[in-house]
Amino acid sequence: MRDSVRKEHIILGVDPGTLYMGYAVLHTVGQQVEILEFGAYDVHKLEGQYPRLQKEFFFLQEIIDKYHPSCLAIETQFVDKNPQTMIKIVHAQGVAIAAALSKDVPIYEYSPMKIKMAITGNGHSSKQQVAGMLQRFLHIPEEEMPKKLDATDALGIAYCHYLQLGMPVSDGGAKDWTTFAKRKGLTDKGLTGPAAQLAAALATVSKKKK
Repeated sequence: MRDSVRKEHIILGVDPGTLYMGYAVLHTVGQQVEILEFGAYDVHKLEGQYPRLQKEFFFLQEIIDKYHPSCLAIETQFVDKNPQTMIKIVHAQGVAIAAALSKDVPIYEYSPMKIKMAITGNGHSSKQQVAGMLQRFLHIPEEEMPKKLDATDALGIAYCHYLQLGMPVSDGGAKDWTTFAKRKGLTDKGLTGPAAQLAAALATVSKKKK
């Protein structure tokens, strides 16, 4: 396992939004992952884009002061058919980045496809599928699952960064899900590609529960 995995990390994941901003704080030590807080910060009742951005900026600064994250993980810019929507999202991304920079927090960016691939093994998974996998990975009770997918999106971003630190498995530091699946004998059971990756992930979760 890589040294970076053994260390303690507090990861702040942010899913930028103009009406709801997803955020999640993970505390990780080795293979142990704990959710400190996650949710969707609601600014939709405020009038005007700039007051909403200002509110998000101050909120993130408060979160950073509260948890002192070792990094910010954020989703990269996406392409939307509506240019105005894309511009607003980029503004929200900029606010999150500025909040982190104002507190000297390192920033890591991940594409939507990379995040989905890391969580489900399929870069085209739905938000609901990502949320479902995170619920299994992190043992989140059904009653604690948020209604807003912005929250689980942010959790996925934070968890994706955790995975990039090194695979959270102890058997020789497998470089990817496929390698891990082979070591667990899952590919011999007729599972390949994303299916093998998903099975490998679930096998890890089952092992942790025992």
